[in-house]
Amino acid sequence: MTDTTGDSPDGTSAVQAGPARGQGRSGRLVRAVTAAALAPVAAAALAAPAVAAPGSATGGATGGKGLRWEACAGVSSPDLRCARVTVPLDHRRPRGRTISVVVSRLPATDPARRRGVLLTTGGGPGGPGVPLPVSLAPALSAEVRARYDLVGFDMRFVERSTPIGCGQPGEEPGGFWVRPAAPGRFPAEAAEARRYAEDCVRASGWALPHATTANAARDMDLVRAALGEEKISYLGGSYAGLLGTVYGRLFPHRVDRFVLDSPVNADTIWRPYEMGRTPAFEEGTVALAAWAAGRHSEYGLGETTAQVHATLTGILDRATRAPIVIGGHGWTVGELGALLVAGIYDERAFGVVAAVFAAVAAGREPSLPFPVRPPRPEGVPGVPAGHYTATNIAYRCADAPWPRDPRVYLRDIASQRDRHPLFGPVNANINPCAFWPRAKDGPVRLDGTRAPAALVVAALRDVAVPPSVSRAVAARIHGSRLVTIDAHTHAPFPHHGNACLNATVTRYLTTGELPATDTAC
Repeated sequence: MTDTTGDSPDGTSAVQAGPARGQGRSGRLVRAVTAAALAPVAAAALAAPAVAAPGSATGGATGGKGLRWEACAGVSSPDLRCARVTVPLDHRRPRGRTISVVVSRLPATDPARRRGVLLTTGGGPGGPGVPLPVSLAPALSAEVRARYDLVGFDMRFVERSTPIGCGQPGEEPGGFWVRPAAPGRFPAEAAEARRYAEDCVRASGWALPHATTANAARDMDLVRAALGEEKISYLGGSYAGLLGTVYGRLFPHRVDRFVLDSPVNADTIWRPYEMGRTPAFEEGTVALAAWAAGRHSEYGLGETTAQVHATLTGILDRATRAPIVIGGHGWTVGELGALLVAGIYDERAFGVVAAVFAAVAAGREPSLPFPVRPPRPEGVPGVPAGHYTATNIAYRCADAPWPRDPRVYLRDIASQRDRHPLFGPVNANINPCAFWPRAKDGPVRLDGTRAPAALVVAALRDVAVPPSVSRAVAARIHGSRLVTIDAHTHAPFPHHGNACLNATVTRYLTTGELPATDTAC
C-alpha cells in the first residue's frame, strides 16, 4: 500500500518503511530497500479540460471501449497502451475542478474467453501502477492472461496522474519522511516536520485535502465506467490491497474477483498500524542478524546474532551523530536505515544488506544495485523533485486523523524506547501529519462491511504487513478466505514463486471459486 501505505532510526535505530510499492521482484525489492520500487506538471494538465465530464477519457488514437489509447510515457513495451481518464478533484463536487488519472492496458490473449479486466496499481502509497501489467504478465498463468485485460493505473497525484510535490530539492531515503527520534532532538525534528508540511501546502495545497485512499477508490470506479465494465476484478498488494478493500466497501456491487495480497487494514491506518508493526520490525532485524552471524567468514559482522545486532546498531548510532563519510559520500542514518529495512522486508535481500553494512564497517564504499533515494522516472514528464516522498506523506496524512499535540508523540517515544529500542521511537516520532491541513474526506472502515468475499494472501513472516493484519482484513470481509505461505517476504503473489500459492490464486481468478477453508501452502 498500503501501505501502506505506506511504510527507523532512533539513535540506535533503523528507518521505518512503508509498504512496498512495486509488484515485480526487482520493483518490490527496490521499494523495500529504499523504504515496502522517485518540475511541476504543466498548468494545462493541472486544470484539465473544463468541458470534459468526469469519467471521460482523453488521449491519442481512438481504440477500445471509446477510450483513446496511446503509448505509455516511460514504458518501453509497445504492447502496453495508455489512456487518460478525467475525474473530479473533489468527488462531492463532480462539476468542479478536474484532474486526470492515467490507465494502461494489456489486452487478454484470448478474446473468445475474455472475462473482463484485472485492475492493479502500486503500493506505497505513492507507487506507480501504469507499468505493472508488463511485469505481471509473464508471471501470471496462461489461463489468467487469456481471460483478463491487465489494467494498471497511477493513482491521483502519482507520476502520470497530475503529479504533486512539496517544493523539496530531492527525495527522502526510500521516499518516506522519517526522523531518528534520538534523545534531545525532538524540538528540532518537530520544527522540521512543521516546515515540510508548510512547504507542501505552498506547493500543492489545492490537492492535499483530496489525496485520500477513498478518493482513489472513487477514481477507480470512474476508470471502471470509462472501460465500459459492469464489474472489475482486482489484484492489489500491500497498500494497493488496502485500496482494494476500500473500493469493495464503497462499491460492493462492482466487485468481481478480488485478490488482496498482504493488505493493510483500513481500520488501523495510519499511526496505529505503524506503531503496531514495530515488534515485527524488531523480529525481522534479529532474523537478519542470525543469518549474517552464520556467514561471519563472508561478512565479518559478528559470530553470533547478538554481535551482528550490536554491529548494525553501532553503525546506525554513529550515523545518527554525523554522516559516515566514505568515498566522498556521507552516509546518513536515514540512508543506512532504509537499507537495513531491505533485509527485514525480504530475506532475499539479506546478502545485499549485509554486504553494505560490512563495507561501511570496514570504511569501504558500498556497492548498491539500486538507488537509496528514488530517482525521477525516466520518460515521464512533469514529475516534481521529491515527488514520491510528497505523495506518500500526503496520503498517509489525509487518510485518517493524526495527533496534533506534540506531547502525545513525546509520550509514545518514551514508552516505545523501553519496549522496542531499535524501531519503537522512530515509529512513534512526530512527522508532518501533525501539522497537515484537514482532509475533505473521512476514513472508510471495514468493520461491518458488506463487501463481497475476497481472496486474501499473506506471508507468515512478513514484516511490512504482519500476518495478523491480513487475517484481520479477511475476518472483516465476510466469507473471505486466507491463503498463507511460510516465508520471510512481503506481497508474495505471484513473484515469490510459491507453486501452491500461485495455483490457489490462479484457480480463484479463473473459476471464481474461493477455497473451502483458509489454506496454508
